Amino acid sequence: MNYEFFIAKRIIGSKAYKSSISAPIIKIGIAAIAIGIVVMMVAIATGIGLQQKIRDKVVAFNGHVVITNYDSNNSLESIFPISKEQEFYPEFKTVEGVKHIQAVASKFGVIRTTTDFEGAYLKGVGADYDWDFFKEFLIAGRLPDYTNKRNEDVLVSEYLANRLGFKVHDTFQMVFAKDDPEKLPNIITYNIVGIYNSGFQDFDASYVIGDIRHLQRINRWENNQVGSFEVFIEDYDDLETKGKEIYQNTPSTLNTQTIEDKYYSIFEWIKIFDKNIYGIIGIMILIAGINMITALLVLILERTQMIGILKALGSNNWSIRKLFLYNASYLILLGLFWGNVLGLGILFVQKYLKLFQLDPSVYYVTEAPVYISFWYILCLNIGTLVLCVLMLLLPSYIVTKISPVKAIRFT
Repeated sequence: MNYEFFIAKRIIGSKAYKSSISAPIIKIGIAAIAIGIVVMMVAIATGIGLQQKIRDKVVAFNGHVVITNYDSNNSLESIFPISKEQEFYPEFKTVEGVKHIQAVASKFGVIRTTTDFEGAYLKGVGADYDWDFFKEFLIAGRLPDYTNKRNEDVLVSEYLANRLGFKVHDTFQMVFAKDDPEKLPNIITYNIVGIYNSGFQDFDASYVIGDIRHLQRINRWENNQVGSFEVFIEDYDDLETKGKEIYQNTPSTLNTQTIEDKYYSIFEWIKIFDKNIYGIIGIMILIAGINMITALLVLILERTQMIGILKALGSNNWSIRKLFLYNASYLILLGLFWGNVLGLGILFVQKYLKLFQLDPSVYYVTEAPVYISFWYILCLNIGTLVLCVLMLLLPSYIVTKISPVKAIRFT
């Protein structure tokens, strides 16, 4: 029989315990644990969710690794063509973990209407293009089909559509300058078959998705020449390793670059979220622990006579400390329970109802994304319980300082 646990249960279940002087302090301690777990869950869920959402959007427009020619061109425009006759295309068999590779090209042009004009890049894609990401982004119309003959169907962003007054089935002209300024530019009339919104305004403001064969014709490239290759891998956590392997398995005339290198500032910014999450977790556990220490000390002082009687009956100091640690652990578990109920409720409401909106020009997303995983919730609860109990070991030492004789006479 674990008599310490038995006595702790009796204390917790007694009516006097619930109406004692320490009751308000105990409730504050439970509330601190609950609020702390809610804040930590929201911080982790939104921090990881925001990282993944931003990362996925950058991947959607660039792939995980980009293969290009060596050149000093810092713009998004494809200048020097690459032959599609490569060992790694159309399947990158020499590197395990490569899911897909696609050939693309881009060229700057000016969208012209009867009243307005706007500069943008036409990103040319072909039959090998993976539309999985854009299925999620599509808000109107359909995705274009470039598997058959060359066509003028394009996908424009909601950002450009709003600026230029476009809607699905509208047409517009896009003007592409030639290398020789004395020659007339190329003008192509495009049909809008779909409108997308990635929430990543930097990309939405820059790209129109069209048929790569138009760019091959304008640039006077061969049918087997493209601007670059976009490589998608199966596991993002292997990006650095796979990036090196892809570099080692491409010709020396070609350069490879991971998206973390290409968009260094964006990925350094989202890495800061990890530090924020760790800081919030540390602060919340510290606050919860301090509140529980206060509650434990009050419980000990309130039960001074009981401690004296137990010592007089032969209980050692560690047994009595265990009794109060069991009591405090129950309060922590109670706080964790209500914290999980409230925290998960908030996360699921945001996940499905999207109540909290964000400025896409700052955060690259239109609403606060949440990432819900059983494992991080379990680890968070276990970690909070263990750390709080460990923090209570030191203040429970006050039990050893209580004299049985004085405690029994204590009023």
